[in-house]
Amino acid sequence: MGGASAPPPVEEKPFNFIQILCEGVIAGGAAGVVVETALYPIDTIKTRLQAARAGSQIQWKGLYSGLGGNLVGVLPASALFVGIYEPTKRKLLDMFPENLSAVAHLTAGAVGGLGSSLIRVPTEVVKQRMQTGQFRTAPDAVRLIVAKEGFRGLFAGYGSFLLRDLPFDAIQFCIYEQLRIGYKIMAKRELKDPENALIGAFAGAITGAITTPLDVLKTRLMIQGQTKQYSGIVSCAKTILREEGPGAFLKGIEPRVLWIGIGGSIFFSVLEKTKSVLAERSSRKAALVEKDE
Repeated sequence: MGGASAPPPVEEKPFNFIQILCEGVIAGGAAGVVVETALYPIDTIKTRLQAARAGSQIQWKGLYSGLGGNLVGVLPASALFVGIYEPTKRKLLDMFPENLSAVAHLTAGAVGGLGSSLIRVPTEVVKQRMQTGQFRTAPDAVRLIVAKEGFRGLFAGYGSFLLRDLPFDAIQFCIYEQLRIGYKIMAKRELKDPENALIGAFAGAITGAITTPLDVLKTRLMIQGQTKQYSGIVSCAKTILREEGPGAFLKGIEPRVLWIGIGGSIFFSVLEKTKSVLAERSSRKAALVEKDE
């Protein structure tokens, strides 16, 4: 009696799968294309370092070799990854208690990586064969790989790709999301663009360094073609260890950490900015619809 009435409960936005999926697809595609175009030369150097046997010379020409064909695969692969990741993450965060948010991020990253691997693996095979000078154009690469090795040739190293990319995607997105949560709690506000970029760079660099040995295995398996020097992941690891020593598993770590660190900075900046712009646009549309009603 006479007391102030309790404030009305905050109405939670319903889970809109289609909207989250579409926004994720657009944001992921934009971020993937920007990163790939900006950092492709560093990726080419990394691939050539990993492909080189002891005493081989690194070729410094044609650092953008295969970019056009690669973007044809990167755009849908990045779009598909984030398109799967975002709704999966939201659903898992609703299901799990707050103290298990890291599990939700890890799982969503792995699920997104698994789904997008169907596009990413053939794209990566063609890209790395071109980066190492085996083919001049992407259409030639696809045609000749299928002619000589069958359709399975486009999925060479698929197991090693999953071995590298599922942990990579899970760890990178988990580190990024957990750091953002912690930073927002400390700052008591939404993050600014440079802060998202810095957290993205840190998450990318750490994850890139941890997964370098897996990346070396994936590169060797993908570029071997018909030589079949390695029969699988274990065979590849044993051969590298026997012929080149344990140090070979860290080949290309410097450009890889640089590439993924800068790439993480750009990717997450573009991703968050695009998501923010799309969310604002959706809010404005919703407000206009309510006004009209």
